This record gives sequence, structure tokens and C-alpha cells, in this order.
Amino acid sequence: MKIVDIRERSVPLHSAMRNASIDFSKMTASVCAIITDVVRDGKPVIGYGVGSNGRYAQGGILRERLIPRVLEAVPVDLLDGAGANFDPAKVMGAMMRNEKPGGHGDRAVAAAVIDMAMWDIVAKVEEKPLWQVIANRFNGGAYDDRVLVYPGGGYYYPGKGLEPLQAEMRTYQEQGYRVLKMKVGGADLDTDLRRIEAVLEVVGDGANLAVDANGRFSLDEAIAFGKAVESYKLFWFEEPGDPLDYALQAELTQHYSGSMATGENLFSAQDAKNLVVYGGMRPELDWIQIDPALAYGFTEYLKVDAMMTEQGWSRRQQIPHGGHQLGFNMAAGMQLGGSETYPLVFQPWGGFADDVDIVDGYARPHDTPGIGIELKSKVYQQLKELAEG
Repeated sequence: MKIVDIRERSVPLHSAMRNASIDFSKMTASVCAIITDVVRDGKPVIGYGVGSNGRYAQGGILRERLIPRVLEAVPVDLLDGAGANFDPAKVMGAMMRNEKPGGHGDRAVAAAVIDMAMWDIVAKVEEKPLWQVIANRFNGGAYDDRVLVYPGGGYYYPGKGLEPLQAEMRTYQEQGYRVLKMKVGGADLDTDLRRIEAVLEVVGDGANLAVDANGRFSLDEAIAFGKAVESYKLFWFEEPGDPLDYALQAELTQHYSGSMATGENLFSAQDAKNLVVYGGMRPELDWIQIDPALAYGFTEYLKVDAMMTEQGWSRRQQIPHGGHQLGFNMAAGMQLGGSETYPLVFQPWGGFADDVDIVDGYARPHDTPGIGIELKSKVYQQLKELAEG
């Protein structure tokens, strides 16, 4: 049992849209296909990994450092104790050989693409959906047969007024979503308040709307924004300031009584621990959004989860950022609070399976071995071509 080859490619995510911090006109992501000599149904088992949006492709790190180390490893050293399957933690160890601790950033993104593909392989070798493998290994067999899902949207586009914003939100509702998310912080406060009020006319209640500032605000701006929206009783106020400014986050909790969410731009278990220890986050109220596809993958997320349990956090207050099928499998198998998705943006990479059925804001997990990449036809076609060379 061994890895035969690892192939990577950069794919475009470009769009005219922007959030409060960046535009997506030149955005890219890394994807990979890991080919093994294991055969199921007469075909070699191939694992697929897809980078999360917002951090650009990491082809250089993958080609020059991480992939060669995995391919150079002794094959048996990448297997579990019984030699019956691959061990993603051992693959991660091979990738991280001679890498100094700390300074995660782009390296964490690159490693996460490989790690996602390895978990896809592990589940395919077991011939089970990944969420079931996760439930069996890490949750005593328990799982959720319905997962809360919400769409990331409400981006800023050139010339996009209130009516197109409302139309976008109605589209999400027609698709079956209940809780919706929109971007804020990319306009002045009065403009953003008008945008929020326009969306509230569609969703009907602040409990059905989350807002995301993408780290744009200073402390004073975050406090002013929080006071302006507090009466709306929003689902959450996301990433108000710089993701590493734990002092800002902690101070803001003294001024804003509603739920807050952050963590998508943290790249390790240690980063996540710093947030929950020093960021003033409230376990009974706030949400942690570590994105496994940006932060060394599900292998590292297991460390995040163990740390958060130790710090008194429920899994229900964890919602992985990123809108990818890995996060959805994790949410089902670990019984997390839910999963983000992008049904209208970052196409074809955004969204879940082609035939996913959203009912009152919840989706049911798939029954296909692996992550379920094959269930999203346009994504699978590109990755299949990559695997075939």
C-alpha cells in the first residue's frame, strides 16, 4: 500500500466581487490529486484536495517542499499501525520534516490541500463516507443526519445596489437556506446599515442574518458598528478586526452583547488556543470558525477540537469556515454547529453536491465513499483530468 504520485494545479477563483479587505479579481487556489496503488471497484483509489477560498494557490510550497517529502518517505512509514490504511498524521509528519514551528500562513494552506486528499483516501479505502469515518473514530459513532448550513454571500460588486442584494438573498431562501450571511465593512456605516436593513426585509429577523467585516475595523470602528447593529440581534458579528488582534476582540466583547464569530484566518491549534484564551470569546455565546482547508487540514483540526474541549467549549459552537465538503463532513461526523457553503460564488468550487437538498436551512450528509468530490460534477471533472495527467 503506497502513494504512487501527487499532482497539483492552481485554479482560478477570480471574480469582480470584493469584501471589506480584498477583491477577488486575481484569486486562485491549489487543488491536488493523490494516486495510490490501492484498488477499489477495479480502479486505483485517488484522493482529492481543494484549497479554501481567500488565500491564493500554494504551488511553489507544494512542488518544492511538501510533495517531494511525502513521495520520498518509506511507504510503510505512512500507514496506520495495522498497515491496513494510510495515516494522515504520519503524512503530515513527512510534509513537516525540517519545517520550523510557528509562522504558519501559506505553509498551513498548502499542507491542508494534501491532508484533505489523504482523508478522502482513508474513507475510500474503508469504503465509507468521510463523515461516517469521522463519527466512528472521533465521536463514538454518533453523527448528525441533518447539518445546519448557511451561504456566504452579500459581497460588494461594482454598481450593486439594494435590490440586487435582496434578490441574491431571496435566491438563497429559494434554495432552502434559512440563516444567510452578508459582507459589511466595505462601505461607510450608514451605507452598510441600509444594506443590512434591506436584507432584514427579506430574512425577516436578525436571527436569520450574520454579518462579516473580514477584519476591516479598528477597535473604535468595531465598537461603533457593534452599537449600531446591536438592536438587530444578528446571528453573529464576524471577524470585526485583525484576526491576530486578540486584545481588540476581547475589548469588543465588553461593548457588544450579541454573538460574535472569528477564527477563519488562524492556521494552527496554537493560534486557536490564543484566541479562546486571550480573545475574550464567550463559550456560551460566540462561534469559532477555524477553516481546516487553510489550517493544516482535518489532522490539525483534531488538535483544535481537543484544545477547545479542554477550554470548556462545546463542539456546537464550532462552525468551520470555507464552504467546502470537508467542513460539511466534519460537521456531520463530529456534530459541530454547522457548515458554511458558497452556492453562488467561487464557482465551480463553491457549494456542496449537485443534488444536495437544503430544507429549512439543513442538509443531509451524502452516502458516497470519501469526501464526496465526485458528487460535484464540474469540480470532479477538473480533478479527474488532473489525476489522469
